[in-house]
Amino acid sequence: MKGSRPEQAVLSRDTDMSKTEDTRRVIETMVDGLNDHRIADMGEFFAESFRWMGNFGCGTKTGLREFQDHWQRPFQAAFSDKVCVDEARLYMGEWAAAFGRQEATHSGAFMGVAPTGKRVEIRYMDFWKVVDGKIVDNWVMVDFPHILAQLGVDVFGGEGWEAFDRGERMPPRPRSEAAA
Repeated sequence: MKGSRPEQAVLSRDTDMSKTEDTRRVIETMVDGLNDHRIADMGEFFAESFRWMGNFGCGTKTGLREFQDHWQRPFQAAFSDKVCVDEARLYMGEWAAAFGRQEATHSGAFMGVAPTGKRVEIRYMDFWKVVDGKIVDNWVMVDFPHILAQLGVDVFGGEGWEAFDRGERMPPRPRSEAAA
């Protein structure tokens, strides 16, 4: 990229590093709450007005009530016997991040797919901002295409780039490399 660069890491630049242990405590107890399938009392961890910003298919939830009604309840209706396994967690001041998987049984309708009873892996990444002991922002990526593939649905219609990895198709090259 030539010329000036966009400003980077604006949201976390001025984090208060003295808040790291407080943030860790909030996130660890919140994940325990999720693993206990709590819904009604999640205000213990989330600010009433927090923002939950998910990838396409997940949606964006503004406030605790929307999170409970438009994410937690539908998700628990679709997937039972669910356990969250954070494979890594990082803490930095008021910020935390994690990635991992949930293991669950597909016991209710999900994205138009009737319950299959299959055990599935639900991969995710979370980024949280904690202020005054409550999560105020939560950026989320849940791998819905991976879940659906386990249920027999290819959302990419055979055009996923995994075909490049398997050697079934040649990946395209940028124009600048095509002539070389």
